[in-house]
Amino acid sequence: MIPVTAVENQTIAVLGLGRSGRATAAALRAGGANVLAWDDSAETRAQAETEGWTLADLTRDKAWEQRIDALITSPGIPHLYPAPHPAIAQALARGVPVDNDIGLFFRSFATQGWESFDTPPRVICVTGSNGKSTTTALIHHILDAAGRPTQMGGNIGTGVLSLEPPADGEVVVLELSSYQTDLARALTPDVAVFTNLSPDHMDRHGGMGGYFAAKRRLFAEGGPDRCVIGVDEPEGRYLANQMGQGPLDDRVIRVSVEGKLDEFGWSVTARKGFLSEWRKGRQVASIDLRGVTGLPGAHNHQNACAAYAACRAVGVAPREIEAAFASFAGLPHRSQTIAEIGGVRWVNDSKATNVDAAEKALLAFDNIRWIAGGLGKEGGIAALTPQFGRVTKAYLIGHSARDFALQLGATPHEVVETMEAAVARAHAEAQPGDTVLLAPACASFDQYPNFEKRGEHFAALVAALPR
Repeated sequence: MIPVTAVENQTIAVLGLGRSGRATAAALRAGGANVLAWDDSAETRAQAETEGWTLADLTRDKAWEQRIDALITSPGIPHLYPAPHPAIAQALARGVPVDNDIGLFFRSFATQGWESFDTPPRVICVTGSNGKSTTTALIHHILDAAGRPTQMGGNIGTGVLSLEPPADGEVVVLELSSYQTDLARALTPDVAVFTNLSPDHMDRHGGMGGYFAAKRRLFAEGGPDRCVIGVDEPEGRYLANQMGQGPLDDRVIRVSVEGKLDEFGWSVTARKGFLSEWRKGRQVASIDLRGVTGLPGAHNHQNACAAYAACRAVGVAPREIEAAFASFAGLPHRSQTIAEIGGVRWVNDSKATNVDAAEKALLAFDNIRWIAGGLGKEGGIAALTPQFGRVTKAYLIGHSARDFALQLGATPHEVVETMEAAVARAHAEAQPGDTVLLAPACASFDQYPNFEKRGEHFAALVAALPR
Protein backbone atom coordinates (compact mmCIF):
# COMPACT_ATOMS: atom_id res chain seq x y z
CA MET A 1 0.00 0.00 0.00
CA ILE A 2 1.06 3.58 -0.70
CA PRO A 3 -0.20 5.72 2.23
CA VAL A 4 -1.64 9.07 1.16
CA THR A 5 0.45 12.00 2.38
CA ALA A 6 -0.59 15.42 3.71
CA VAL A 7 -4.01 14.24 4.95
CA GLU A 8 -3.27 13.70 8.66
CA ASN A 9 -6.28 14.64 10.83
CA GLN A 10 -8.30 15.69 7.76
CA THR A 11 -11.80 14.37 7.11
CA ILE A 12 -11.87 12.84 3.65
CA ALA A 13 -15.02 11.45 2.03
CA VAL A 14 -14.77 8.45 -0.31
CA LEU A 15 -17.55 7.89 -2.85
CA GLY A 16 -17.76 4.40 -4.34
CA LEU A 17 -16.52 1.34 -2.45
CA GLY A 18 -15.50 -1.01 -5.22
CA ARG A 19 -11.91 -2.21 -5.66
CA SER A 20 -10.34 1.23 -6.10
CA GLY A 21 -12.62 2.87 -3.52
CA ARG A 22 -11.75 0.43 -0.74
CA ALA A 23 -8.05 0.69 -1.56
CA THR A 24 -8.32 4.49 -1.49
CA ALA A 25 -10.07 4.46 1.87
CA ALA A 26 -7.38 2.19 3.33
CA ALA A 27 -4.55 4.36 1.96
CA LEU A 28 -6.19 7.51 3.35
CA ARG A 29 -6.58 5.90 6.76
CA ALA A 30 -2.92 4.79 6.63
CA GLY A 31 -2.02 8.44 6.01
CA GLY A 32 -3.86 9.54 9.14
CA ALA A 33 -7.14 10.75 7.61
CA ASN A 34 -10.59 10.37 9.12
CA VAL A 35 -12.52 8.57 6.37
CA LEU A 36 -16.23 8.86 5.63
CA ALA A 37 -17.51 6.38 3.05
CA TRP A 38 -20.56 6.00 0.82
CA ASP A 39 -21.75 3.74 -1.99
CA ASP A 40 -25.09 3.73 -3.79
CA SER A 41 -25.40 -0.04 -3.28
CA ALA A 42 -26.99 -1.05 0.03
CA GLU A 43 -25.20 -4.42 -0.18
CA THR A 44 -21.82 -2.75 -0.63
CA ARG A 45 -22.51 -0.34 2.23
CA ALA A 46 -23.41 -3.23 4.53
CA GLN A 47 -20.15 -4.98 3.65
CA ALA A 48 -18.18 -1.77 4.28
CA GLU A 49 -19.83 -1.35 7.66
CA THR A 50 -18.80 -4.86 8.70
CA GLU A 51 -15.23 -3.92 7.71
CA GLY A 52 -15.32 -0.98 10.11
CA TRP A 53 -15.81 1.97 7.76
CA THR A 54 -17.83 4.98 8.91
CA LEU A 55 -20.74 5.55 6.53
CA ALA A 56 -22.25 8.93 5.70
CA ASP A 57 -24.90 9.57 3.05
CA LEU A 58 -22.94 12.07 0.98
CA THR A 59 -25.94 12.75 -1.25
CA ARG A 60 -27.71 14.57 1.60
CA ASP A 61 -27.07 17.95 3.21
CA LYS A 62 -26.70 16.47 6.71
CA ALA A 63 -23.45 14.68 5.87
CA TRP A 64 -21.91 18.02 4.85
CA GLU A 65 -22.78 19.87 8.07
CA GLN A 66 -19.39 18.73 9.39
CA ARG A 67 -16.13 19.87 7.83
CA ILE A 68 -15.12 17.68 4.89
CA ASP A 69 -11.72 18.53 3.43
CA ALA A 70 -11.98 16.58 0.16
CA LEU A 71 -14.14 14.11 -1.73
CA ILE A 72 -12.41 11.20 -3.48
CA THR A 73 -14.57 9.48 -6.10
CA SER A 74 -14.25 6.23 -8.00
CA PRO A 75 -13.72 6.53 -11.78
CA GLY A 76 -17.04 5.01 -12.85
CA ILE A 77 -19.08 7.74 -11.13
CA PRO A 78 -20.05 10.76 -13.32
CA HIS A 79 -18.60 14.03 -12.06
CA LEU A 80 -19.74 16.38 -14.86
CA TYR A 81 -21.58 14.76 -17.81
CA PRO A 82 -24.29 13.69 -18.30
CA ALA A 83 -24.81 15.09 -14.76
CA PRO A 84 -22.71 15.06 -11.59
CA HIS A 85 -23.54 12.35 -9.07
CA PRO A 86 -25.57 13.94 -6.23
CA ALA A 87 -22.67 13.55 -3.78
CA ILE A 88 -20.28 15.23 -6.19
CA ALA A 89 -22.83 17.97 -6.79
CA GLN A 90 -22.84 18.57 -3.03
CA ALA A 91 -19.05 18.93 -3.02
CA LEU A 92 -19.02 21.22 -6.05
CA ALA A 93 -21.66 23.47 -4.51
CA ARG A 94 -19.59 23.81 -1.34
CA GLY A 95 -16.20 24.24 -3.00
CA VAL A 96 -14.88 20.99 -1.53
CA PRO A 97 -12.03 19.66 -3.73
CA VAL A 98 -12.97 16.56 -5.73
CA ASP A 99 -10.17 14.15 -6.68
CA ASN A 100 -9.59 10.48 -7.41
CA ASP A 101 -7.06 7.81 -6.48
CA ILE A 102 -4.78 8.74 -9.39
CA GLY A 103 -4.41 12.29 -8.06
CA LEU A 104 -3.67 10.93 -4.58
CA PHE A 105 -1.11 8.51 -6.01
CA PHE A 106 0.92 11.23 -7.71
CA ARG A 107 0.76 13.40 -4.57
CA SER A 108 2.05 10.53 -2.45
CA PHE A 109 4.41 8.61 -4.76
CA ALA A 110 7.70 10.28 -3.80
CA THR A 111 8.96 9.69 -0.25
CA GLN A 112 11.89 10.86 1.84
CA GLY A 113 13.49 7.43 1.43
CA TRP A 114 14.24 8.27 -2.20
CA GLU A 115 17.25 10.31 -1.03
CA SER A 116 19.17 7.05 -0.56
CA PHE A 117 18.25 5.62 -3.99
CA ASP A 118 20.79 5.47 -6.80
CA THR A 119 18.00 5.85 -9.37
CA PRO A 120 14.69 7.56 -8.53
CA PRO A 121 11.61 5.49 -9.35
CA ARG A 122 9.71 6.49 -12.48
CA VAL A 123 6.12 6.26 -13.70
CA ILE A 124 4.98 5.37 -17.22
CA CYS A 125 1.29 6.13 -17.89
CA VAL A 126 -0.65 4.80 -20.88
CA THR A 127 -3.93 6.21 -22.17
CA GLY A 128 -5.88 6.07 -25.44
CA SER A 129 -9.07 4.54 -26.83
CA ASN A 130 -7.84 1.11 -27.90
CA GLY A 131 -4.77 -0.93 -27.08
CA LYS A 132 -3.89 0.73 -23.77
CA SER A 133 -4.28 -2.47 -21.73
CA THR A 134 -2.10 -4.51 -24.08
CA THR A 135 0.46 -1.69 -24.30
CA THR A 136 0.58 -1.36 -20.51
CA ALA A 137 0.96 -5.09 -19.97
CA LEU A 138 3.59 -5.30 -22.71
CA ILE A 139 5.67 -2.48 -21.19
CA HIS A 140 5.51 -4.20 -17.81
CA HIS A 141 6.45 -7.55 -19.39
CA ILE A 142 9.46 -6.02 -21.19
CA LEU A 143 10.73 -4.33 -18.04
CA ASP A 144 10.32 -7.52 -16.03
CA ALA A 145 12.01 -9.65 -18.69
CA ALA A 146 14.89 -7.16 -18.79
CA GLY A 147 15.37 -7.53 -15.04
CA ARG A 148 14.07 -4.09 -14.11
CA PRO A 149 12.04 -3.79 -10.90
CA THR A 150 8.49 -2.93 -11.98
CA GLN A 151 4.87 -2.88 -10.89
CA MET A 152 1.68 -2.53 -12.96
CA GLY A 153 -1.67 -1.08 -11.98
CA GLY A 154 -4.34 1.55 -12.50
CA ASN A 155 -7.13 0.55 -14.86
CA ILE A 156 -5.54 -2.89 -15.18
CA GLY A 157 -4.54 -5.19 -12.36
CA THR A 158 -3.84 -3.54 -9.02
CA GLY A 159 -5.39 -0.26 -7.88
CA VAL A 160 -2.73 2.46 -7.77
CA LEU A 161 -2.84 2.95 -4.01
CA SER A 162 -2.60 -0.83 -3.45
CA LEU A 163 0.83 -0.90 -5.14
CA GLU A 164 3.87 -1.19 -2.92
CA PRO A 165 6.05 1.88 -2.30
CA PRO A 166 8.56 1.78 -5.16
CA ALA A 167 12.09 0.42 -4.81
CA ASP A 168 15.36 1.92 -6.05
CA GLY A 169 15.18 2.23 -9.84
CA GLU A 170 11.67 0.79 -10.10
CA VAL A 171 9.35 1.68 -12.98
CA VAL A 172 5.62 1.75 -12.22
CA VAL A 173 3.43 1.25 -15.30
CA LEU A 174 -0.15 2.53 -15.13
CA GLU A 175 -3.05 2.19 -17.53
CA LEU A 176 -5.29 5.25 -17.19
CA SER A 177 -8.77 5.64 -18.63
CA SER A 178 -10.30 8.96 -19.62
CA TYR A 179 -12.41 8.77 -16.46
CA GLN A 180 -9.22 8.72 -14.41
CA THR A 181 -7.25 11.40 -16.26
CA ASP A 182 -10.24 13.76 -16.49
CA LEU A 183 -10.51 14.32 -12.75
CA ALA A 184 -7.07 13.68 -11.20
CA ARG A 185 -5.73 16.87 -9.58
CA ALA A 186 -2.13 15.69 -9.98
CA LEU A 187 -0.78 14.00 -13.13
CA THR A 188 3.02 13.93 -13.33
CA PRO A 189 4.25 10.82 -15.17
CA ASP A 190 7.85 10.58 -16.31
CA VAL A 191 6.72 9.00 -19.60
CA ALA A 192 3.20 9.51 -20.99
CA VAL A 193 1.84 7.29 -23.78
CA PHE A 194 -1.13 8.11 -26.06
CA THR A 195 -2.05 5.15 -28.26
CA ASN A 196 -4.91 6.42 -30.45
CA LEU A 197 -8.35 8.01 -30.34
CA SER A 198 -11.75 6.85 -31.54
CA PRO A 199 -15.25 7.80 -30.33
CA ASP A 200 -16.15 6.30 -26.96
CA HIS A 201 -17.72 7.40 -23.67
CA MET A 202 -19.33 10.38 -25.39
CA ASP A 203 -21.98 10.71 -22.67
CA ARG A 204 -19.34 11.02 -19.93
CA HIS A 205 -17.32 13.70 -21.72
CA GLY A 206 -19.95 15.78 -23.50
CA GLY A 207 -18.70 14.79 -26.95
CA MET A 208 -15.48 14.03 -28.80
CA GLY A 209 -13.77 17.27 -27.79
CA GLY A 210 -14.29 16.59 -24.11
CA TYR A 211 -13.11 13.00 -24.53
CA PHE A 212 -9.86 14.12 -26.18
CA ALA A 213 -9.41 16.87 -23.59
CA ALA A 214 -9.60 14.26 -20.83
CA LYS A 215 -6.87 12.19 -22.50
CA ARG A 216 -4.76 15.27 -23.19
CA ARG A 217 -4.62 16.18 -19.49
CA LEU A 218 -2.07 13.38 -18.97
CA PHE A 219 0.36 15.45 -21.03
CA ALA A 220 -0.65 18.96 -20.03
CA GLU A 221 -0.80 18.90 -16.23
CA GLY A 222 2.76 18.06 -15.25
CA GLY A 223 4.65 17.91 -18.51
CA PRO A 224 6.20 14.42 -18.81
CA ASP A 225 9.92 14.11 -19.58
CA ARG A 226 9.07 11.97 -22.61
CA CYS A 227 5.88 11.67 -24.67
CA VAL A 228 5.06 8.62 -26.79
CA ILE A 229 2.24 9.60 -29.14
CA GLY A 230 0.40 7.63 -31.81
CA VAL A 231 0.06 9.99 -34.78
CA ASP A 232 -2.20 8.01 -37.11
CA GLU A 233 -5.19 10.20 -36.14
CA PRO A 234 -5.49 14.01 -36.28
CA GLU A 235 -5.71 14.27 -32.48
CA GLY A 236 -2.41 12.46 -32.05
CA ARG A 237 -0.68 14.69 -34.60
CA TYR A 238 -2.09 17.75 -32.85
CA LEU A 239 -0.94 16.49 -29.43
CA ALA A 240 2.58 15.72 -30.71
CA ASN A 241 2.75 19.19 -32.23
CA GLN A 242 1.67 20.78 -28.95
CA MET A 243 4.26 18.89 -26.90
CA GLY A 244 7.30 19.39 -29.16
CA GLN A 245 9.42 22.45 -29.86
CA GLY A 246 10.00 21.36 -33.45
CA PRO A 247 10.24 18.24 -35.63
CA LEU A 248 13.65 17.26 -34.21
CA ASP A 249 12.60 17.54 -30.54
CA ASP A 250 13.29 14.02 -29.30
CA ARG A 251 11.27 14.48 -26.12
CA VAL A 252 8.34 13.47 -28.34
CA ILE A 253 8.48 9.95 -29.78
CA ARG A 254 5.99 9.60 -32.61
CA VAL A 255 4.46 6.17 -33.32
CA SER A 256 2.77 5.05 -36.54
CA VAL A 257 1.69 1.92 -38.39
CA GLU A 258 0.57 3.89 -41.47
CA GLY A 259 3.58 5.83 -42.68
CA LYS A 260 7.27 6.71 -42.39
CA LEU A 261 8.35 9.20 -39.73
CA ASP A 262 12.10 9.34 -40.43
CA GLU A 263 12.12 13.14 -40.65
CA PHE A 264 11.48 13.53 -36.91
CA GLY A 265 13.90 13.53 -34.01
CA TRP A 266 12.67 10.20 -32.64
CA SER A 267 10.03 7.84 -34.01
CA VAL A 268 8.99 4.19 -34.01
CA THR A 269 7.00 2.73 -36.90
CA ALA A 270 5.75 -0.67 -38.03
CA ARG A 271 5.24 -1.45 -41.71
CA LYS A 272 4.67 -4.86 -43.32
CA GLY A 273 5.37 -6.56 -40.01
CA PHE A 274 8.70 -4.86 -39.24
CA LEU A 275 9.18 -2.41 -36.37
CA SER A 276 11.77 0.31 -36.97
CA GLU A 277 13.26 2.89 -34.61
CA TRP A 278 14.46 6.14 -36.20
CA ARG A 279 16.63 8.82 -34.60
CA LYS A 280 17.15 12.07 -36.53
CA GLY A 281 16.88 10.49 -39.97
CA ARG A 282 18.82 7.31 -39.17
CA GLN A 283 17.37 3.86 -38.53
CA VAL A 284 18.92 2.54 -35.32
CA ALA A 285 16.97 -0.70 -34.72
CA SER A 286 14.56 -3.11 -36.41
CA ILE A 287 12.45 -6.03 -35.13
CA ASP A 288 10.48 -8.60 -37.15
CA LEU A 289 7.03 -8.78 -35.54
CA ARG A 290 5.51 -11.27 -37.98
CA GLY A 291 6.25 -14.32 -35.84
CA VAL A 292 5.22 -12.77 -32.50
CA THR A 293 2.07 -14.79 -31.80
CA GLY A 294 1.04 -12.66 -28.81
CA LEU A 295 0.80 -9.53 -31.00
CA PRO A 296 -1.21 -10.36 -34.15
CA GLY A 297 -2.38 -7.66 -36.56
CA ALA A 298 -1.58 -4.04 -37.29
CA HIS A 299 -3.33 -2.81 -34.13
CA ASN A 300 -1.05 -4.94 -32.00
CA HIS A 301 1.94 -3.77 -34.01
CA GLN A 302 0.95 -0.24 -32.98
CA ASN A 303 0.86 -1.44 -29.36
CA ALA A 304 4.30 -2.98 -29.86
CA CYS A 305 5.66 0.33 -31.22
CA ALA A 306 4.26 2.30 -28.28
CA ALA A 307 5.60 -0.18 -25.73
CA TYR A 308 8.99 -0.28 -27.49
CA ALA A 309 9.21 3.53 -27.44
CA ALA A 310 8.25 3.77 -23.76
CA CYS A 311 10.83 1.17 -22.77
CA ARG A 312 13.53 2.84 -24.87
CA ALA A 313 12.68 6.09 -23.07
CA VAL A 314 13.66 4.48 -19.76
CA GLY A 315 16.83 2.91 -21.16
CA VAL A 316 15.93 -0.64 -22.18
CA ALA A 317 18.04 -1.92 -25.09
CA PRO A 318 16.43 -2.99 -28.40
CA ARG A 319 17.72 -6.57 -28.09
CA GLU A 320 16.10 -6.88 -24.63
CA ILE A 321 12.80 -5.62 -26.01
CA GLU A 322 12.95 -8.02 -28.96
CA ALA A 323 13.51 -10.99 -26.65
CA ALA A 324 10.58 -9.92 -24.45
CA PHE A 325 8.25 -9.60 -27.46
CA ALA A 326 8.81 -13.27 -28.24
CA SER A 327 7.69 -14.37 -24.77
CA PHE A 328 4.64 -12.10 -24.52
CA ALA A 329 1.50 -14.22 -24.38
CA GLY A 330 -0.99 -11.38 -24.88
CA LEU A 331 -3.87 -10.43 -22.62
CA PRO A 332 -7.03 -12.44 -22.05
CA HIS A 333 -9.95 -11.32 -24.26
CA ARG A 334 -7.73 -9.23 -26.58
CA SER A 335 -6.93 -11.08 -29.82
CA GLN A 336 -6.05 -14.05 -27.61
CA THR A 337 -5.49 -17.34 -29.41
CA ILE A 338 -7.07 -19.88 -27.09
CA ALA A 339 -6.93 -23.06 -29.20
CA GLU A 340 -6.14 -24.61 -32.55
CA ILE A 341 -8.41 -27.52 -33.40
CA GLY A 342 -8.06 -29.43 -36.65
CA GLY A 343 -6.22 -26.56 -38.30
CA VAL A 344 -8.82 -23.99 -37.13
CA ARG A 345 -7.62 -21.12 -34.95
CA TRP A 346 -9.95 -19.90 -32.17
CA VAL A 347 -9.43 -16.29 -31.07
CA ASN A 348 -11.04 -14.53 -28.11
CA ASP A 349 -11.32 -10.76 -28.59
CA SER A 350 -14.28 -10.20 -26.28
CA LYS A 351 -12.72 -6.83 -25.40
CA ALA A 352 -13.74 -5.61 -28.88
CA THR A 353 -16.79 -3.85 -27.47
CA ASN A 354 -16.95 -1.16 -30.17
CA VAL A 355 -16.72 -1.02 -33.95
CA ASP A 356 -13.20 0.41 -33.99
CA ALA A 357 -11.80 -2.44 -31.89
CA ALA A 358 -13.71 -5.04 -33.91
CA GLU A 359 -12.29 -3.60 -37.15
CA LYS A 360 -8.75 -4.01 -35.83
CA ALA A 361 -9.50 -7.61 -34.90
CA LEU A 362 -10.98 -8.36 -38.34
CA LEU A 363 -7.93 -6.86 -40.05
CA ALA A 364 -5.61 -9.17 -38.10
CA PHE A 365 -6.89 -12.44 -39.60
CA ASP A 366 -8.08 -14.09 -42.84
CA ASN A 367 -10.85 -16.62 -43.56
CA ILE A 368 -12.82 -15.44 -40.56
CA ARG A 369 -15.83 -17.09 -39.00
CA TRP A 370 -17.00 -14.12 -36.99
CA ILE A 371 -19.00 -14.32 -33.76
CA ALA A 372 -20.55 -10.87 -33.26
CA GLY A 373 -23.41 -9.25 -31.43
CA GLY A 374 -24.55 -8.24 -27.99
CA LEU A 375 -25.80 -4.85 -26.88
CA GLY A 376 -25.04 -2.80 -29.98
CA LYS A 377 -24.00 0.82 -30.15
CA GLU A 378 -25.23 3.61 -32.40
CA GLY A 379 -24.71 2.80 -36.07
CA GLY A 380 -24.36 -0.93 -35.49
CA ILE A 381 -21.68 -2.52 -37.70
CA ALA A 382 -22.24 -0.43 -40.83
CA ALA A 383 -18.75 1.09 -40.48
CA LEU A 384 -17.27 -2.42 -40.81
CA THR A 385 -18.67 -2.97 -44.32
CA PRO A 386 -15.20 -2.69 -45.97
CA GLN A 387 -14.06 -5.67 -43.89
CA PHE A 388 -17.00 -7.98 -44.65
CA GLY A 389 -15.01 -9.53 -47.49
CA ARG A 390 -12.68 -11.06 -44.87
CA VAL A 391 -15.63 -12.89 -43.29
CA THR A 392 -16.44 -16.40 -44.48
CA LYS A 393 -19.53 -16.43 -42.29
CA ALA A 394 -20.89 -14.47 -39.31
CA TYR A 395 -22.68 -16.04 -36.35
CA LEU A 396 -24.83 -13.42 -34.64
CA ILE A 397 -25.75 -13.44 -30.97
CA GLY A 398 -27.54 -11.28 -28.45
CA HIS A 399 -29.79 -8.24 -28.57
CA SER A 400 -28.41 -6.79 -31.81
CA ALA A 401 -28.26 -10.03 -33.81
CA ARG A 402 -31.11 -9.23 -36.18
CA ASP A 403 -30.03 -5.63 -36.71
CA PHE A 404 -26.55 -6.86 -37.60
CA ALA A 405 -28.03 -9.43 -39.98
CA LEU A 406 -29.67 -6.63 -41.96
CA GLN A 407 -26.39 -4.71 -42.15
CA LEU A 408 -24.39 -7.75 -43.30
CA GLY A 409 -26.43 -7.96 -46.51
CA ALA A 410 -24.99 -10.61 -48.83
CA THR A 411 -22.23 -11.64 -46.41
CA PRO A 412 -23.05 -15.20 -45.26
CA HIS A 413 -24.51 -15.06 -41.77
CA GLU A 414 -26.76 -16.85 -39.34
CA VAL A 415 -28.69 -15.54 -36.33
CA VAL A 416 -27.90 -18.07 -33.60
CA GLU A 417 -28.80 -15.98 -30.51
CA THR A 418 -26.43 -17.60 -27.97
CA MET A 419 -22.72 -18.17 -27.56
CA GLU A 420 -23.30 -21.93 -27.21
CA ALA A 421 -25.00 -22.07 -30.59
CA ALA A 422 -22.38 -19.83 -32.23
CA VAL A 423 -19.47 -21.99 -31.07
CA ALA A 424 -21.25 -25.21 -32.06
CA ARG A 425 -22.12 -23.95 -35.56
CA ALA A 426 -18.67 -22.51 -36.17
CA HIS A 427 -17.04 -25.75 -35.05
CA ALA A 428 -19.27 -27.78 -37.36
CA GLU A 429 -18.60 -25.59 -40.40
CA ALA A 430 -15.01 -24.34 -40.05
CA GLN A 431 -12.34 -25.66 -42.41
CA PRO A 432 -8.56 -25.91 -41.85
CA GLY A 433 -7.05 -22.45 -42.28
CA ASP A 434 -10.13 -20.68 -40.90
CA THR A 435 -10.08 -18.44 -37.82
CA VAL A 436 -13.10 -18.40 -35.52
CA LEU A 437 -13.03 -14.90 -34.08
CA LEU A 438 -15.10 -13.59 -31.19
CA ALA A 439 -15.04 -9.83 -31.78
CA PRO A 440 -18.57 -8.75 -30.79
CA ALA A 441 -18.46 -5.01 -31.68
CA CYS A 442 -20.94 -4.70 -28.81
CA ALA A 443 -21.21 -4.27 -25.10
CA SER A 444 -21.92 -7.50 -23.22
CA PHE A 445 -24.62 -6.39 -20.82
CA ASP A 446 -27.57 -8.05 -22.59
CA GLN A 447 -26.24 -11.54 -21.78
CA TYR A 448 -23.16 -11.12 -19.55
CA PRO A 449 -22.13 -8.84 -16.64
CA ASN A 450 -18.96 -7.76 -18.48
CA PHE A 451 -16.75 -8.57 -21.46
CA GLU A 452 -14.51 -10.78 -19.30
CA LYS A 453 -17.36 -13.15 -18.46
CA ARG A 454 -18.34 -13.24 -22.13
CA GLY A 455 -14.79 -14.16 -23.13
CA GLU A 456 -14.50 -16.74 -20.37
CA HIS A 457 -17.71 -18.41 -21.53
CA PHE A 458 -16.42 -18.52 -25.10
CA ALA A 459 -13.10 -20.01 -23.95
CA ALA A 460 -14.86 -22.63 -21.81
CA LEU A 461 -17.06 -23.69 -24.72
CA VAL A 462 -14.03 -23.98 -27.03
CA ALA A 463 -12.12 -25.98 -24.42
CA ALA A 464 -15.02 -28.49 -24.31
CA LEU A 465 -15.03 -29.07 -28.08
CA PRO A 466 -13.98 -32.53 -29.29
CA ARG A 467 -10.40 -32.69 -30.58
